[in-house]
Amino acid sequence: MKIDLEKVAQLARLKIEPEKREMFERQLQSIVEMVEKLPQMEEAYVGVDPAHPMQLREDTVRPSLRREAILANAPQTQAGCVVVPKTVE
Repeated sequence: MKIDLEKVAQLARLKIEPEKREMFERQLQSIVEMVEKLPQMEEAYVGVDPAHPMQLREDTVRPSLRREAILANAPQTQAGCVVVPKTVE
């Protein structure tokens, strides 16, 4: 299977330097080949053993920090919230 690195980079919003393109193509190709070698799973497999069901812990209400204590440690606050740098355009 041929990997279209340009399409993958576009979908992932990555900029790939031309000198690293060949290396990434080889790495992606080896990952795809490894996945193709994985054995097929039976359709009836559900991943849970009915004889040993998973036990979740009970939720318990516990005291937590007061908002004022948390905001006192923040470098910048506004309207009772911590202000952080914008990470998404």
